[in-house]
Amino acid sequence: MPTLTVDGIEVEVEPGTTVLQACEMAGKEVPRFCYHERLSIAGNCRMCLVEMERSPKPIASCAMPAGDGMVIRTNTPLVRKAREGVMEFLLINHPLDCPICDQGGECDLQDQSMAYGKGGSRYDENKRAVKDKYMGPLIKTVMTRCIHCTRCIRFAGEVAGVPELGATGRGEDMEITTYLEHAMTSELSGNVIDLCPVGALTSKPYAFTARPWELKKTESVDAMDAVGASIRLDVRGREVMRILPRLNEAVNEEWLSDRSRFVFDGLRSRRLDRPYVRRDGKLQAAGWPEAFEAIRARLDGVAGEKVAAIAGDLACVEGMTALKDLVTALGSSNLDCRADGATFDPTDRAGYLLNSTIAGIEEADAVLLVGSYPRWEASLVNARIRKTWLQRRGHLPVATIGEFQDWNGGDLTYDAQHLGNGPATLTDLAEGRHSFFEVLEKAERPLIILGMGALARPDGAAVQATARALADKVGAVIPASEESPGWNGFGVLHTAASRVGGLDIGFVPGEGGRDTAGILAAAKAGEIEVVFLSHHDEFEKDAFGDAFVIYMGSHGDAGAARADVILPAAAYPEKDAIWVNTEGRVQLGRKAAAPPGDAREDWSILRALSAVLDKKLGYDDLAALRARILELAPHFSAVDEVTPAEWTAGRGKVEAMGDAPFVSPIRDVYLVNPITRASAVMQECSALVRATVAGTAHGAGGTGTDG
Repeated sequence: MPTLTVDGIEVEVEPGTTVLQACEMAGKEVPRFCYHERLSIAGNCRMCLVEMERSPKPIASCAMPAGDGMVIRTNTPLVRKAREGVMEFLLINHPLDCPICDQGGECDLQDQSMAYGKGGSRYDENKRAVKDKYMGPLIKTVMTRCIHCTRCIRFAGEVAGVPELGATGRGEDMEITTYLEHAMTSELSGNVIDLCPVGALTSKPYAFTARPWELKKTESVDAMDAVGASIRLDVRGREVMRILPRLNEAVNEEWLSDRSRFVFDGLRSRRLDRPYVRRDGKLQAAGWPEAFEAIRARLDGVAGEKVAAIAGDLACVEGMTALKDLVTALGSSNLDCRADGATFDPTDRAGYLLNSTIAGIEEADAVLLVGSYPRWEASLVNARIRKTWLQRRGHLPVATIGEFQDWNGGDLTYDAQHLGNGPATLTDLAEGRHSFFEVLEKAERPLIILGMGALARPDGAAVQATARALADKVGAVIPASEESPGWNGFGVLHTAASRVGGLDIGFVPGEGGRDTAGILAAAKAGEIEVVFLSHHDEFEKDAFGDAFVIYMGSHGDAGAARADVILPAAAYPEKDAIWVNTEGRVQLGRKAAAPPGDAREDWSILRALSAVLDKKLGYDDLAALRARILELAPHFSAVDEVTPAEWTAGRGKVEAMGDAPFVSPIRDVYLVNPITRASAVMQECSALVRATVAGTAHGAGGTGTDG
């Protein structure tokens, strides 16, 4: 391996390492604007100049491969003079409007001009001015500030897979713009804000609302999908002002989906901040004692089998544990966390996890997506698949089964072969009658991903069993050994942050209990009289018939509209809570802000209610509750780790499936839960998608490519 000397320090590096990377390995700081670890090398800002022995002039360290015997110096008079010159050129046309720039306080240009700049300018000509560009409702542009680092262009084309940004003109006339100046059609577009080293691209919803030094920063976990991205919540007072990604190589790297990043205004709108009780057909504000008494009175004399509970998409593990214990104490086994109606086997942990892990997707050499459209269901998982596809130079076989449609006509951002729409195609594959069966069989690490479009249906258990049989036949599961860590290429891509946590603690029907579909049918038939809903809003208006509905949630949505009693609960940034993502990773969400008004954390509401019902739960604080969670699922002690699930070959009876095609449950990527529906920003994004789809009149069913 090459060995070079950096400021007198010998460094041994891997072949292909750049001089800039070698300098960082030696502990030397090298300034840069255009270089980014996850993007291709552009070498156009020249800020990373260093001195190389026997070179007549400074070299751009980001673009120079490290060679054996190189002698590099990073802080000589020649290097300092070169950097001062580069900075002087960069600031020639830059408007010095730091006091009104949202990037102020977090700006690479500010920091590096202070550290490496000259402190003055010799330029006295008129500055260049550039017209601002339209990039949609999320990205605010002040293009006069742009220094042409091209990070945004490279991100759009390489990571997001939507090559809609480019440059026109050359030299001083160069301008960054979207083609035809329309909104970026990527669910990851907001990441260009983080990448921009100056204030050319900033957050439009956050514009002029706060300064970074005014904000309290809390590390937490995203709950807008089942990926569980690591985020940072920036709060001023009681309001979440913005949401940013945190570095987590195992989950989201350093990216964040637009839905997760810009939903913060929905946390302030349509909030439930006090209990309500329905009287004479109308919901009226009440106090906690009054609400609890109304519940106690209605439950009085009701048999346990006539009580049920459903946990929705935004329910945390603590809340589900308390609700399970309370409903069980009432004598009921009618409870389910599969609020979307999924019917797969909940006792088979390997059957409902993304067993490869999110980072493990990069090891796959063939991918089959069944009833899943990851671009909308889990944008960061889709970005991982694209990354793997790019690393293999487009030679990663990807196939899909299902009907998918978005504003790009079903484009997944990588080449994907559409095999068919429904169970018949999956059956052909499982029985070896399809050509893609050979592709999976020949692959060393095939990956089969089932989405909720395949499982949230009456024949979901049969689909799960068929897909498991296919995984066994093509060798998608390789047991671990002393020589190899093994591989499990069977996975489920969930769409709800609550789902895996609920399944892990057993928030599913007990013996003789009813699942979600059974609860709905029994409620309509009058066989179930009282239903607890925890953050569940995805149902039809008349779904529960005449049943008495107790809704615990954070926003005024479908659940609150149908409820007879509303118990206001904290939203995900307002409580310390455990979340489990689609790969089974246990994660801790941190409380960043206080819930509004009388709203409380889910478990504390249920603990207080249990005392009124004479079914007092056995925990009075969060520590005791988490001890109870460990009794239900011991692997919750391994925080931020994935506990592998045991795979049993041949598990599940392969039965006939229906004829209905697999359809992704996500019909609008921006409006998936009560928080997003309360967000004006998400509503604007949704309207833009609808207008685009209507204007282009795409046909359904394709999975196009971008080459």
